Amino acid sequence: MDIKVLGTGCANCRNTIALIDQVAKAKGVAVALGKVEELRDIMAYGVLSTPGVVIDGKVVHAGGVPSRDKVEQWFAAGA
Repeated sequence: MDIKVLGTGCANCRNTIALIDQVAKAKGVAVALGKVEELRDIMAYGVLSTPGVVIDGKVVHAGGVPSRDKVEQWFAAGA
């Protein structure tokens, strides 16, 4: 599962990365977790409010830290 967190490095972006990493480890899901910090690259995904989350090329979240339940649902759907 290829996951990218879109954001310029703010606290919410760091918290989103940490949350995704925690849930992935707890679920035993192998993920490639990356960051996209360049504004033009973020906007190329159509995301105007960060942090955004892209899973396997599809935007699944934008604007604020996602809830733990929401992150767990992504892994359940992708498993």
